[in-house]
Amino acid sequence: MDHLDQLEAQSIFILREAYRKLRPLAMLWSLGKDSNVMVWLAKKAFLGRVPFPVMHVDTGKKFREMYEFRDEYTKKWELDLLLGDCPPVEEMDPSLPPAARSAARKTAGLAAMIEKHRLQGVIAGIRRDEQGTRAKERVFSPRGASHKWDIRNQPPEFWDQYATPHEEGMHIRVHPLLSWREIDIWRYIEREGIPLVDLYFAKDGKRYRSLGDQDITSPVESNASTLAEVIAELETTRTSERSGRAMDHESEDAFERLRVAGYL
Repeated sequence: MDHLDQLEAQSIFILREAYRKLRPLAMLWSLGKDSNVMVWLAKKAFLGRVPFPVMHVDTGKKFREMYEFRDEYTKKWELDLLLGDCPPVEEMDPSLPPAARSAARKTAGLAAMIEKHRLQGVIAGIRRDEQGTRAKERVFSPRGASHKWDIRNQPPEFWDQYATPHEEGMHIRVHPLLSWREIDIWRYIEREGIPLVDLYFAKDGKRYRSLGDQDITSPVESNASTLAEVIAELETTRTSERSGRAMDHESEDAFERLRVAGYL
């Protein structure tokens, strides 16, 4: 097995463990490269069809191409899609910087969906290399009844043994891509032929490395218009993957405050 085979096998094991231990279970589908890889892995893990719902927490501010992709591949991949809306930004914590406050809408929208569907498990496509706060996560990470993440009270995970503590009102966040790197994601997409929103590929000297809401996400300078060119670019670039995310350029603790509160 090569490196991608090992990552794939580990992620499939995690997905099967989550399905075995946590019910009801749902997967977050943000329509980006990581969550598309995650859906693809779930199809592989369960004989070609995702056996649990996928959830899109919709801010109403995604790119048109993302909504078109969602509608097309919900049908093609035969997904059980759950849609949830987000509250207005005026209801979010006013002490947060502007972009983080806007992003906090997803936190509230996700919490509402978890409560509505009484989920015990939520599968999310975060990676440790994407942002420093995410490096503190576990593969199976408990969230309290208020959906908050207690960074200092995370279960040990030795030898791929994952704890699933359960108390009334709590749920488990499951992270099958935690050990993947951005370049692993792209190499796997190339190998498997996984469909993507075309905003990831350069037009007029710019492309998106990370997709979010239109008002808080910007493209980076790039001429990479094919999978091979994107991979070659990532092998040499020193630009952060989230350099186009506005909230990552605000106060140092803004992202961690969002994560503690339940952000994706």
